[in-house]
Amino acid sequence: MDGLAKPPVFVALTEEGAKLSRKLIGQGFSAQVHGRSGRVESCDLFFDNSITHLQSLFRQGHPVIGVCASGILIRVLAPVLGNKKTDPAVLALAEDGSAIIPLLGGHVGQANELANRIAGLLGINAAITTAGDLRFGVALDSPPQGWILGNPENANAFMAQLLAGTSVRLIGAAPWLENSELPITEDGELVITVTTGLNNGSDKELVFHPRTIAVGVGCERNCDPDEVVDHVTRLLERENLSKKSVAGVFSIDLKSDEPAVHIVARELGVAARFYDASQLSAETERLSVKSEIVFKETGCYGVAEAAALVPVGSDGQLILPKEKTKRSTCAMAEAVAPIDARNEGNARGNLVLVGLGPGGAGWTSPEATYHLNNASDLVGYTLYLDLCEIDWQGKIRHDFPLGEEIDRVKHAIDLASQGKTVSLVCSGDPGIYAMASLVFEELDVTETAAWKRIEVTVCPGISALQGASARAGAPLGHDFCTISLSNLLTPWEVIEKRLHAAAQGDFVIAFYNPVSMRRKTQIEEARKILLQHRPADCPVIIARNLGREGEKLTFVPLTEMTADKIDMLSVVVVGSSDTRKITMPDGREFIYTPRGYQKRRDEE
Repeated sequence: MDGLAKPPVFVALTEEGAKLSRKLIGQGFSAQVHGRSGRVESCDLFFDNSITHLQSLFRQGHPVIGVCASGILIRVLAPVLGNKKTDPAVLALAEDGSAIIPLLGGHVGQANELANRIAGLLGINAAITTAGDLRFGVALDSPPQGWILGNPENANAFMAQLLAGTSVRLIGAAPWLENSELPITEDGELVITVTTGLNNGSDKELVFHPRTIAVGVGCERNCDPDEVVDHVTRLLERENLSKKSVAGVFSIDLKSDEPAVHIVARELGVAARFYDASQLSAETERLSVKSEIVFKETGCYGVAEAAALVPVGSDGQLILPKEKTKRSTCAMAEAVAPIDARNEGNARGNLVLVGLGPGGAGWTSPEATYHLNNASDLVGYTLYLDLCEIDWQGKIRHDFPLGEEIDRVKHAIDLASQGKTVSLVCSGDPGIYAMASLVFEELDVTETAAWKRIEVTVCPGISALQGASARAGAPLGHDFCTISLSNLLTPWEVIEKRLHAAAQGDFVIAFYNPVSMRRKTQIEEARKILLQHRPADCPVIIARNLGREGEKLTFVPLTEMTADKIDMLSVVVVGSSDTRKITMPDGREFIYTPRGYQKRRDEE
């Protein structure tokens, strides 16, 4: 839902609860389903301990919809409660769909709004107990999208007076207030002021700011961000305009990677959005000043004024013509209704390379899950996209087969250059034999200016070699290296040279791409080279389908490291001459490489 920092989560303790959750999602309610292991058949994520999982979700800021008794949620979450301004929403949903109760975060956490939406889908009434909502049909401490309460610290005292029967006078226009059941009179003792201006309010006066001000900025390349921030802040204060009425910071797409623009937007707590030259040129007749110099550089006759005018529409007007500093410009325009900056222009494109780990939600980091859920578009090899255990609603999936890595990367970059938030999904870690290197290579060699303006983030994942090592014990306990045996991109002569060097250096070696359908000889050649430098019984780990269904771990001596035991879904780890295999009393086997602590024990 709009305004929620993180997606809601249905927490189902029974299969009936999970079925109800899946039904609501099928009806358009966007959320994840987490289910109790052994009790729920299918969900986005299984958990074993209900108390730990509920508290973890709450601490992470997820709105929690417990499909269970309200008493369970109250007892479990009581020890981790913070305060009403920061705690996420908590709702109790009866597993038969007969009741939905917002327990925490009715306004700030949007629990009441969530409850009403779920109730609408179920054909029931939400059990909302918030006094203001019930009596006046409006939540003054949680105004609708596009409106900001200027003095939330006074809301409780103000509401208490309203509930005690005090009338209120409305100064300014706000349809959502005018159409409420508030006791509005011309001589009300209390005051609600609607303004874009500076006003601190009080216990007797609530101030609401409509987000109707568009701030247009332009600046030279690598302009000092402090110059732009100081300029914009000074102009707002001089014009008696509240920062809380600013809907967004707007500029030309040539500036979408300009740090100063993003920093001033962050200082104001709003989004930065960008238009192309043709969109800005459409405002030429409304500009107070038209510059031929700016036109030659950007393709439009003015950046700051035009960027402020586009989002306010034809009914809006310029309220502050362009003003300059040494390296920046700023203009402001006002709309007749709140501006939703999310629907204006484009955001700066964001490409995140997400490492899933070897596979399965248990090995995917919280950061990776966040980026996957936050993406508008996900690009990847079909198998990797299938492994993404997320809510796909509202996301666009872009599948590519193996062998089309360059096309895959170019497509992801191109989507990001259009202002989209893109996750390029990789197995393992994106920087280890995956797409990160290719992304930066494409950005390095490309001449496409829009590509170079995107933001790129690399989100690490558990690599296959880490997964194999953890499953086997600790074979990477000392120095190690990785070598890809694929000669599709690297000549075999180079690979062979590296094999000899690693063998002579006595490194533990993790082999990626050990075999393929048509490539069987390289692993055999590697075995021959290694046998020249380490014993025949040197332990070898063959790890297949790590973290996925069908996972298999096999230990063999070096002499038996043959192609018939390995496939494309395997990573092979070969020990050094010091690597050892141990067998526990219960028959379990582990492989580890000592670091030299025996010397310390001998000294003791």
